Amino acid sequence: MEARTPAYRRILLKLSGEALGGEAGRVLDIATCRTIAAEIAEAQAMGVQIGIVIGGGNIMRGASVGEIPRVTADSMGMLATVINSLALNEFIKETGCRSRVLTAVGIEGAGEYFTGMQAREYLERGEIVIIAGGTGNPFFTTDTAAALRAAEIGAEVLFKATKVDGIYDSDPMKNPQAVKFSRLSPGDALARKLGIMDATAFSFCMENKIPIIVFKLAEKGNLGRCLRGEQVGSIITAGGA
Repeated sequence: MEARTPAYRRILLKLSGEALGGEAGRVLDIATCRTIAAEIAEAQAMGVQIGIVIGGGNIMRGASVGEIPRVTADSMGMLATVINSLALNEFIKETGCRSRVLTAVGIEGAGEYFTGMQAREYLERGEIVIIAGGTGNPFFTTDTAAALRAAEIGAEVLFKATKVDGIYDSDPMKNPQAVKFSRLSPGDALARKLGIMDATAFSFCMENKIPIIVFKLAEKGNLGRCLRGEQVGSIITAGGA
């Protein structure tokens, strides 16, 4: 297929921690991690600057731990995102791409402390930047962290990789009659309580006019197709329109 100029110069890719575990639901599935890294490398080869935020749900999801105080559990979840970020960083490096981990929680040897200015500088140098540690604060999800980091690095769009091929009015894994949306406004997504991202993340993207593209990363080539502006998955438009 003839190469096409990407529709975006700089993106923020949000991955769930569970995505690294593959279909088997492992903590880390090596083959799956390498497949994801290859997709990211191919996207960068198109000339796109890529920031990445990864969740920690394959290891520890703070909000789901009922017997531990939420502040402590969220701190544990932030550490889980650092583990996932370090792992993905190694698999991306295997592809020959330059990448590094920046983190909102200070852990010596795990990465540099995140600042938007430093992240933008590395992106301009052609490095993939993996941003760990969530927002660095409890009570915020990694979806909200992704929205915040997208704004801080000047991303033109937030890509959210999921297990399904877009946004539906109900769970397509449970309801074969679920209807897929090709396009929604942030207000519609919030009003319908679709559960793709939390309300804080939606609101932040809406206020900062950052569109969100929800797509299935497991289908080979989907990230590249999204970057070329093809209709893949679902888009939540920038602003309130």
